[in-house]
Amino acid sequence: MTTTLAPENKAMLPEIKTPLPGPKAKAVVDRDHTIMSPSYTRDYPFVMERGEGCIVWDVDGNSFLDMAAGIAVNSTGHSHPRVVAAIQDQAAKFLHMSGTDFYYDVQVRLAERICKYAPIKGDKKIFFTNSGTEAIEGALKLARHHKHGTQMIAFYGSFHGRTMGSLSLTASKSTQRKGFSPFLGGIFHVNYGESVANIENNVIKRVVDEAGFAALFVEPIQGEGGYIVPSREWLHDLRGLCDKYGILLVADEVQSGMGRTGKMFACDHFGLQPDIICIAKGIASGMPLGAFIARADIMDWKPGQHGTTFGGNPVACAAAHATVDLLEESLMENATQVGGHLKGRLEELQKKVKCISGARGLGLMLAFDVVDASGKPSPEIRNKIVLKAYEHGILILGCGAHAIRVCPPLVISREQADFFVDTLATICREI
Repeated sequence: MTTTLAPENKAMLPEIKTPLPGPKAKAVVDRDHTIMSPSYTRDYPFVMERGEGCIVWDVDGNSFLDMAAGIAVNSTGHSHPRVVAAIQDQAAKFLHMSGTDFYYDVQVRLAERICKYAPIKGDKKIFFTNSGTEAIEGALKLARHHKHGTQMIAFYGSFHGRTMGSLSLTASKSTQRKGFSPFLGGIFHVNYGESVANIENNVIKRVVDEAGFAALFVEPIQGEGGYIVPSREWLHDLRGLCDKYGILLVADEVQSGMGRTGKMFACDHFGLQPDIICIAKGIASGMPLGAFIARADIMDWKPGQHGTTFGGNPVACAAAHATVDLLEESLMENATQVGGHLKGRLEELQKKVKCISGARGLGLMLAFDVVDASGKPSPEIRNKIVLKAYEHGILILGCGAHAIRVCPPLVISREQADFFVDTLATICREI
């Protein structure tokens, strides 16, 4: 199968021309610090000017290999010409007409395409949002409405968003929750991968009303918590637990969905059929779009009980159509092939250097742990590697307490993947 890459992408590798940050980048960073909220997290002073495929340029003309893809958002690479053309075409027709109050075909067709892929039994319905956290909020509201219950189960290490409902489910880092309580009541957190028997005996059977549980929220592959891949058996045991107690199983595929793992949904790798699926990030190649999909009988609320002004914006929907086209044609296959190659290279590397272990993942949703000479997890060395990678022309991000995530655009070539691993090896030896 021929991979549809941005022009010249295969041959493009990073090139650092100035000390980092360059003078123009430093000026932007200084201005940013005076005017922008200090809540933003920046690991290094990269100031973007433009991008093509997996390569991005800063304002000083330095180019970098993007192995983070805007936190797994730019699925088709930066400014893929077909995505740009779809955006331009739709923008010339009309920019906005709220889908809450009116109809437009580009949204309905996208709903049909995505629901066709969603691994949910029977008829399905979809609600479009602007982001992943809004998709989680909508799923939370829908679960409460349909089940007439308020109790939820979520997992330690999970990241579901930062708005108040989704933040109540999130249990990734204390800094994300500190100072924002009280959270929604009735949410119980348990360890990711914990035996279903323990969840049943220690949570469900110990609360006042077993029937009060509305939903269980789970990431089929835990994202910010460390890119943890659970066993097929555990996920199916969760499905069985939910069936036993009439609990809705909600799969958070905001980071793992839309081809990231080599399949449209990570659930497909496990044969898991949730009741509700939440997606966002890679759905529209960088345009703001998210959604939650549910069994038709579950999405039973009435007009006005949930809505959105910008969710399902026509321009974002047009970008999503182009994205799905590219995923269907070649990019899921590229995620499988190059992802498998990249994972293999990382597994080889961890045998040769002391600071890398635990390479894991599916498709191009990969990660590895960073440890010290004694094999103990080391957030400090992880942070040094992230910064050193920037200095060598590679953009990466951490996840979990001591891991590094590898989630490049799905257009990445083998040459670029090899450059990343070879450079990582050099960095580890330097450290």
